[in-house]
Amino acid sequence: MAEQTMRYGVILPGGTAAEQVEQARLAERSGWDGVFVWEAGYGVDAWSLLAAMAVVTSRIRLGTMLTPLPWRRPWKVASQVATVDQLSGGRAILGIGVGALTTDLPLTGEVTDLRQRADMMDEAIDLMRVLWAGGSTYRGRHYEYEVARNDLAQVGRPVQERVPIWVVGKWPHPRSMRRVARCDGLIPGHEQTPETVREMRAWLTGQGASPALDMLAEGETPTADPAAARSQVEPWAAAGCTWWMETRWEMPHHSAERMAQISERIAAGPPRAAA
Repeated sequence: MAEQTMRYGVILPGGTAAEQVEQARLAERSGWDGVFVWEAGYGVDAWSLLAAMAVVTSRIRLGTMLTPLPWRRPWKVASQVATVDQLSGGRAILGIGVGALTTDLPLTGEVTDLRQRADMMDEAIDLMRVLWAGGSTYRGRHYEYEVARNDLAQVGRPVQERVPIWVVGKWPHPRSMRRVARCDGLIPGHEQTPETVREMRAWLTGQGASPALDMLAEGETPTADPAAARSQVEPWAAAGCTWWMETRWEMPHHSAERMAQISERIAAGPPRAAA
């Protein structure tokens, strides 16, 4: 896949709602292609934040990295995504996963069994697609949805004919990768190399995945050395990745030092190949 197809996003590590909205404005001014936020058990609400970003930007894609879909009501997520898509003029992306069991998550009685969460996520994807298409009925093992009058079906439709759903995929697990093949993007759920990217792209193509399927790579590139930043990203573009995600994950996410670092990196612009 050619280098010119690579897009560049930044995953915001945290901060207040106002700080993150300003970072989204900075990202658009600085030439980035997307801004992504993460969902916590409690904290700044991701979709409210993206809605605010939608009305102060005009070009960049906006999404989550990522939404733990089995721990959310899929019809509510579908509503939030459609709202952001409308406010942004069709720029929403939904990144999803089963949800990681980490020590900073609250104990709320949610399902923790991995297989059950995977089953729930598969159904939730289908249910959201039904709702975005204007449907009013869905019946599965985990979710049922039915409404007699569907007056909001049209006004609640997204702008995009197909909202991109990016999903975590673990290579070489067949079930996980088959889920990727029916979605719109692969978020790596494992340590990857350019070679594994090529292997995954070939396997997914054989499973009928769209040639336009997005594949993500992520990492930290230097702020003050554009050439080194570009050279870090180029092997991923050559392997078939379509998005580079700039990250700054070290804790604490919201410290003044971390906020300054991510703002400086955003302002320096994406690590695009030289013209």
